[in-house]
Amino acid sequence: MKIGVLICDDVNPALEPLHGNYQVMFSRLLLAVDNTLDLHFYWVNHDEFPTQLNECDAYMTTGSKSGVMDDDAWIKRMEDFVHQIHHAQIPFVGICFGHQMLAKALGGEVFKAKVGWGVGTVIAKVSKPQAWMKPYQKEFNLLVSHQDQVLRLPVGGEILAGNDFCPISMMQVGQTSLGIQAHPEFCAAYSKALIEKRKDTIPENVQKRGFTSLKLPTDGLLVARWMLNFIQIGLKHGSSD
Repeated sequence: MKIGVLICDDVNPALEPLHGNYQVMFSRLLLAVDNTLDLHFYWVNHDEFPTQLNECDAYMTTGSKSGVMDDDAWIKRMEDFVHQIHHAQIPFVGICFGHQMLAKALGGEVFKAKVGWGVGTVIAKVSKPQAWMKPYQKEFNLLVSHQDQVLRLPVGGEILAGNDFCPISMMQVGQTSLGIQAHPEFCAAYSKALIEKRKDTIPENVQKRGFTSLKLPTDGLLVARWMLNFIQIGLKHGSSD
């Protein structure tokens, strides 16, 4: 299976030597679940996009320090590309920035949330179990780093998991598009480094809660398995129409 990973940011140069870039993070996560995957990377934040929609069997995204409401040309092109992917019924999994872009591209709303920064490990509860959530858990822990949130679903969107801080933590739109606010590809050490890098913008009490939460185990591999299961089902759905 050929998966195109749309890279929407560059890892801070000070953090990359120890933690790797997003290509490394996504390769480590996805190949740990399925080492037969054929991963292709596109630096869309540098305007490198697939030349054709069907260049890959499915697509997913990284997060980004940019916001989907920013006015950069690549972000507008990204919105159009996600819209095209969805309507072509090509499986798509949006992570963080990609989750928010999926909502925006299909008519939902994304804003800076009044609750402020989300950092560290958070627990999301599954509200609508799906067949591809195997092995199933009714809740899962993942690392987050965001201020923006999806505040209104796009037409046809369904909330699959959430919590009080971020009610739309996971959503599905149709049979081939999935959005996840958290980062299954992050590790606790990288999350800690991000909080430390952003200490001037994240309130001190939020930093402390974030650091404490990093003691919790995370379910990145489980959610990666769910993501790949979702893509496999989406491929069957797309080929049947």
